[in-house]
Amino acid sequence: MPTVQTNGVETYYERRGNGPPLVFVHGAILDHSQWTPQVEALGEEYTTVAYDVRGHGRTGGSDRSPYAIDLFADDLRALVEGLDLDRPVICGLSMGGCIAQVYAASYPDRLRGLVLADTFSPDLGGWREWLQRSAVLRATVPPVRLLGYERVEKAMVWLQQRLHGEGVGGDYEKIERLRAEGPKLTTPEFAKVVRAVAAFHETTVDLAAISVPTLVLYGEDEPAFVRRHAPIFESEIPDASILQVPHAGHASNLDNPAFFTAALREFLAEVSPAESTVGGTE
Repeated sequence: MPTVQTNGVETYYERRGNGPPLVFVHGAILDHSQWTPQVEALGEEYTTVAYDVRGHGRTGGSDRSPYAIDLFADDLRALVEGLDLDRPVICGLSMGGCIAQVYAASYPDRLRGLVLADTFSPDLGGWREWLQRSAVLRATVPPVRLLGYERVEKAMVWLQQRLHGEGVGGDYEKIERLRAEGPKLTTPEFAKVVRAVAAFHETTVDLAAISVPTLVLYGEDEPAFVRRHAPIFESEIPDASILQVPHAGHASNLDNPAFFTAALREFLAEVSPAESTVGGTE
């Protein structure tokens, strides 16, 4: 089982290909397999690395408490260094996008490009967004202790669909299959991960320090309180562009993988072209 030491934990990763490096950072309560459609599509042209964030999947938990997005970003730095990846493109979704933007702002000379998908900045747009992003997330911990996170999340998806429309849940059956196939989080790890995401608004991120080209992707049916961050990224990151993923909710890479992968491939061709895209192989 391939692992790399990152700040006291053995981080599991899957590496494929020999081209320019591309690192995928998954969303909360998932694992590296969230990125299977993109890895399979791009793994011949790029060196793809998909890993399990601390607390998740085959990486599992640790004695550190509490967790924070800053800690996850430092783990990402250790992974990039440990695998000797030369200025990779970092692609993160939801929680993974939070990690990716902290990494990019903290180490702007250690990546070649940035993709932020279905994610949000630390900025809170008022009490309603605080309720969605912080209070409700924290409130899931007690029922998860009793019922398990699968049941609680299904109820959360139902609630989001009532509030924001049926499309917000995307192809939720794909998420359920991924969860069923992979290692499950323990309840203590779930609590630490959820609280880290819920506290992201307390993190200081200088978006203006992100000096690399940045692609911001969000699902057409993304909840408004997440979607409103796309123009924030576009206005505060010096070289950022936005693209809407049609027929997709909060996991746009799974809801519409063909569109998402094509957009990612086009972005990569500009910022980190594979040999086959620049005049053929040598």
